[in-house]
Amino acid sequence: EFKAQLEETPQLMRTRSDVGVRRRGNLRTPSEQRRIKRHRFSINGHFYNHKTSVFTPAYGSVTNVRINSTMTTPQVLKLLLNKFKIENSAEEFALYIVHTSGEKQKLKGTDYPLIARILQGPCEQVSKVFLMEKDQVEEVTYDVAQYIKFEMPVLKSFIQKLEEEEDREVKKLKHK
Repeated sequence: EFKAQLEETPQLMRTRSDVGVRRRGNLRTPSEQRRIKRHRFSINGHFYNHKTSVFTPAYGSVTNVRINSTMTTPQVLKLLLNKFKIENSAEEFALYIVHTSGEKQKLKGTDYPLIARILQGPCEQVSKVFLMEKDQVEEVTYDVAQYIKFEMPVLKSFIQKLEEEEDREVKKLKHK
């Protein structure tokens, strides 16, 4: 019975190729291995190779960085660019506080972004801090931002009323 059972079960003979061969790595020196490891980063699951890749985060993507209240805007900019491995100069970018009304306020180089954010209040729905390119963003004041959300017919009626008021003022000046 035992002999019959042995004949039914297939057995593979092990050879030297299965057992004795060991896979060897790319015979690199330890300094080369450290250099390669230093230049390979993973950002949101995507590897970044400093020689071939440029990583630009998607518009509106959220990130967190650890800063303190004594860090100025240029220091925070460098920290953010370093986190995303963006190779452009920090002078090409600026931090903006963007309100839900559409108001955009540029933080100066002497401002403290953490303090500026705290002064906006705890609710992130009211305002957020954005990293944007300097040349592509125009500051929007509160006076202008309050009209951004209105529909065109409402804005046209505002213009019409302002023109009527202007005409009345011109007539008053002419009477004098």
